[in-house]
Order: sequence, then C-alpha cells, then structure tokens
Amino acid sequence: MEQHTSVSELLDRAHALGADPRNTNYAGGNASAKGTAPDPATGDPVDLMWVKGSGGDLGTLRESGLAVLRLDRLRALTGVYAGVAHEDGMVAAFDYCLHGKGGAAPSIDTAMHGLVEAAHVDHLHPDSGIALACAADGEKLTAECFGDTVAWVPWRRPGFQLGLDIAAVRRARPEAIGCVLGGHGITAWGETSEECARNSLHMIRRAERFLAERGKEEPFGPDLPGFGPLSSAERHARAAALAPVIRGLASQDHPQVGHFTDSPPVLDFLARAEHPRLAALGTSCPDHFLRTKVRPMVLDLPPTAPLEEAIGRLRELHAEYRTEYEAYYARHAEPGSPAMRGADPAIVLVPGVGMFSFGRDKQTARVAGEFYVNAINVMRGAEAVSSYAPIEESEKFRIEYWELEEAKLRRMPAPKPLATRVALVTGAGSGIGRAIARRLAAEGACVVVADLNAQGAAAVAEELGGRDKAVAVTVDVTSEEQIAAAFEAAALAFGGVDLVVNNAGISLSKPLLETTADDWDVQHAVMARGSFLVSREAARVMREQGMGGDIVYIASKNAVFAGPNNIAYSATKADQAHQVRLLAAELGEDGIRVNGVNPDGVVRGSGIFAGGWGARRAAVYGVPEEKLGEFYAQRTLLKREVLPEHVASAVFALTGGDLAQTTGLHIPVDAGVAAAFLR
Repeated sequence: MEQHTSVSELLDRAHALGADPRNTNYAGGNASAKGTAPDPATGDPVDLMWVKGSGGDLGTLRESGLAVLRLDRLRALTGVYAGVAHEDGMVAAFDYCLHGKGGAAPSIDTAMHGLVEAAHVDHLHPDSGIALACAADGEKLTAECFGDTVAWVPWRRPGFQLGLDIAAVRRARPEAIGCVLGGHGITAWGETSEECARNSLHMIRRAERFLAERGKEEPFGPDLPGFGPLSSAERHARAAALAPVIRGLASQDHPQVGHFTDSPPVLDFLARAEHPRLAALGTSCPDHFLRTKVRPMVLDLPPTAPLEEAIGRLRELHAEYRTEYEAYYARHAEPGSPAMRGADPAIVLVPGVGMFSFGRDKQTARVAGEFYVNAINVMRGAEAVSSYAPIEESEKFRIEYWELEEAKLRRMPAPKPLATRVALVTGAGSGIGRAIARRLAAEGACVVVADLNAQGAAAVAEELGGRDKAVAVTVDVTSEEQIAAAFEAAALAFGGVDLVVNNAGISLSKPLLETTADDWDVQHAVMARGSFLVSREAARVMREQGMGGDIVYIASKNAVFAGPNNIAYSATKADQAHQVRLLAAELGEDGIRVNGVNPDGVVRGSGIFAGGWGARRAAVYGVPEEKLGEFYAQRTLLKREVLPEHVASAVFALTGGDLAQTTGLHIPVDAGVAAAFLR
C-alpha cells in the first residue's frame, strides 16, 4: 500500500530532527501529523493522526512505530475526562481510538498531539530548552528569550491534562509557535511539516544563543583543587580497575551491563566546586531520570586517592545510596505503587576519571550515560542564566513509579538466557571460537572477541552487531600484558566479565622423535600456559565483581584418548582438562564455575585444521584431507561429524542456566568415541 503523504512528511521530519542530539535525546520526544484517509471498512474519508508510539526513537522511526488514531474519537475523550486523578485511565482509552490494524502502542503524550489544533506537532527534549524549563525563573527567561512567540506552561506530569493545557495556549495565543513546558521540554507546531520543523529548530537554536549570550562564565563554579582529570592513559587504567567493583555494586539487586564515559562535559562537571550540590539535586526532565534514577552516586575523593581507599569509599557510598533510595521510596510510595525495582544507582560519577552507567543491556547502559550528559548540559545552561531548579522529588517519584511506566516494562520481551552477561572468548576470530561468540551473542551476551588476528576479531565483532553487542581485542595468550589489556578493554566496554571461554590454540602433529623441545614449548605456551593466564585474570576480575562467573575450557577428546603422533598437542589438552578440575575446586567458594568441552576433531570451519593440521592428521590416518571429516565421523558411535556449532551449543548448555549447579565437568562433543569415554 502506498504511504500516505502525511506519514512520509512526518517520518522525514522525525529523522531530520532525531539525527541531531542537540534537538532531542535518544528515544526522547515525539512528533505527529494529521491528515485524511479512507476508512478501510466503508471507504469514507476519516480524519486521522499519526504519532510516534511508546518507546520509539525519532531518528530511526519507521511507519510501524507510529500509532494511528481517529481524531474524532480522540477529541471526544474531552467529554469523559474526569480530571488529573484519573489520568492513567485515559491512556487505556487511547486504544479505543486506534485506526486499522497494527501500529505502535500510543504513548502518554498522545493527547498533547491530538488536542492541539495544528496539522503537525513536535514535542522535543533539547538541552537548551530544558535548561530554560528547569531554571528557577524559567517563565521570565522564556519571555526574555522568545517574546510573545513562545508560551510558558508550568510543570505538569505528562498526560491528558497537559494536552488540554497546551491546546488552550494554542487557542489563546495564535501568534505563538510553541511553548516551553516547565521541568520538561518544548512543544512546537505548524500547519505544514516544514513550518513545524522550522519552528522547532527556531526555538532550540534561539535558546542556545540566549544561553550563550546571557550566560555567566564557569556556571559550575571554580576548579575544585585536586579533582581535575587524570591523563587519558591514567583515566582508562583507573576506570578499568574500578569498573568491575562498581559493576558489582550496581548489580546487587539485578545484574547490570556497564558503560564508561570520560567525555569533556563529564570531566569538567566533576572538576568544579558546585558538582556535589548539583548532582544531589538530581536530573529533572522525565526522560532523564527514568533512565538515570533520581540522582547519581558520586565518589567524594580526588582521583589520586589510593585505589584501595577509593574502592572502600565506593562500598560505603553504595550502602548509603541504597539506604537513601529505600527511604525515598518509603516517603512517596502509596498502597497502589509498583514495588521498588531496586536500590542500586544507575549512574556512578568518579571525579578525574569519568562516569559509569548501567542498564539491562549495553544500549540501555550507554543511553543512560548519554542522558546524564544531557542533564549536565541542562544544569550548565540553567546555572549560567539563573539557578538549576528541578521538579520536586515527589513528582519525580510519581513519574518513576508510574503505573504507565510499569506497563511499558511489562510489554518488554522476556530477556534472553545470557542477557546482562559479558563473555570473553579467546581465538574467536575464526572456527570454533567464532561459532561460540556467535552463539553467546545470539543468547543475549555481550561478547569480547579476542584473537591474535586483529582483522578476524574485528570482522566477527562487527558481524555480531558492533559496539552495543561486541568489541574486538587483539590478544596473544602467551602475553600476560596483552591478556590484562583485553580484560581492561572488557571492563571499559561492558563493566567487567562474567563468562570466559579458553578456546585459543594451535596444533603441532608430529611423532615423538620428530617433536622438538621448541614444538613442545610453543604448544604448551599457547594452550596450557595461555589458558592458565586467561583464567587467572578472569578469576581476579570475577572476584572483584562478586557476581560469580563461568570459565569454560575447550579441551579435546585427546585429553583422555591416546591418539598416534600427537604427543605435544594431546599432553597440553590433558593439562587443560586438569586445570578445569583444579580451578573448579579452588574457585567454587566465589561462585565461579569451571567446566570443559571435549570435542572430537572439528574439520569443517576450523582454523587449526585449515592451517595444516588437517593435512598432517589425514596423512597419519592414510585418508585424503578432504575426507578427514568423514573419517572421523565413521569412527564414532553416531557416525556424525562434529562442527563448530556443536561445540558452541555445549558451551551454551554449560552457561545458559540449566546446569547452574554443575562445576568440574567435561562434556564430550565427539559423536561417541568409546575410547574417550570419561572414567
């Protein structure tokens, strides 16, 4: 079906506005268009409104993300609206105004768009507009900035009454192109899509100029001695050291994925004298504090404080934060309020280092950080021309624990088995490691793709979905420094590591008398020593997090099966197999499970076999190399070839939750090699 002109114009405008973060934050705000279309049942013309639905993002909006409503039914709701005490029921009523099949669920802002007498309406959350909206004398500043062309609407929780308020402004002030909503954002309108966009951008850019021209220098106060930023290298080293500890603290109620930011606005804010006061006031715009919580947790030590002192203080502050958050909930909760969702912070600020933000997945964590940067920009603007005055704490609670927000959370799909878990897979640039990385990512994990081949690792990370799903690190597992750097990268990207797969390996297939001491040393350096070094670093990080974890060794049936001409490889696989048992015994008290997978020869898709190992093993058994997989399959009980995906499935079986009480186990993935049965 051909797209309606109003829809095309709306999507073009939404994409243009949403592409610039100065205009609105991710998933923030909404836009609408009104038009006439045939009724699908009668063919009669009917007046409709298309509006961004609940949970969408303007910059990436598609037609399927629009709610489509009949204007006559929507506006008829004014006759049954029973006042602000009955706001929540109005959203349910929107469902009875929907037109046709499909489409997104209507958001709380639907009334704002439908009741305003204008063909096109934008509601946005620009930092410049919110700075005016959150200034102590915002109404006066709005008049000074815009004159009679923009109205001021005092704070009101989003809903039907706010829509009525804005519609009344539109009727009473025909010269106005929009309004500033106290404590919230801006709304603009126009009779064409172009006019609406022009009015929105005029308000945003004019507010930016006003703040720049009228604003005082150093709105966050003078430098706070000793709280300036460390050098880039020092910041990242300190952040990597703190990240697992902070992630563990932020995951007391629910496991979280982390994100680290050391952008200039964050570092400057934390280096200034007023940051403790302003951070304590919390964010203001509903879109901000829904993602950042009512306020952040702020370390009150300079960045040069000893690491152990900083960690100890973070633990103290976390306990205080939880107590204060529980008191905040108790102050405002009513008998019908949703249960407290958790008392851990979503934002942790560390002066001189940066900001750690947390969420149910990497994107949520990253966006929470972006929203707090928006909040910093808002504070700067408000303090530059006035003083920052966010909405009352009770109003924040009403938004945070709104039943409508709870309903939005209930509509979210169930999390995947490995959601919130961070996996590091060695040798993940090809073969078995790549298959494991793919499977873990498909099951919800964030994946650190570690490989000696930087290009291969980067390709796999990109395939898995990029920065919100996976990162690539170049690692030689014989190097302690490179292993430590890989775990630091994991900490900076995702907050830490929960699941490590020792898969990196090489194979030197030679008879005993042809195996040199160098062959032996290289084989053991990569697999026995390398997996030991990786596991040691993994255990250190997992202990700091205090969240348990999984370490999985990709060993081999050769760990228990004595095959010919394979002394170095098989001996190091036996070494790995016993590491599983030793580490399971040692790390169990930390909740860290250690298990292994014993595959048969994986020929197809294997990097080792493609590198010459296959040709040598085929020569040992007297079969053509292209028939080696078939040869291996025929010697098994099931007569089936083992593929990389089968090994990946075993890794998931060990880590996906169904075997949560299992540690010290080796799972054979060999289609049944009787000589390799575990005894």
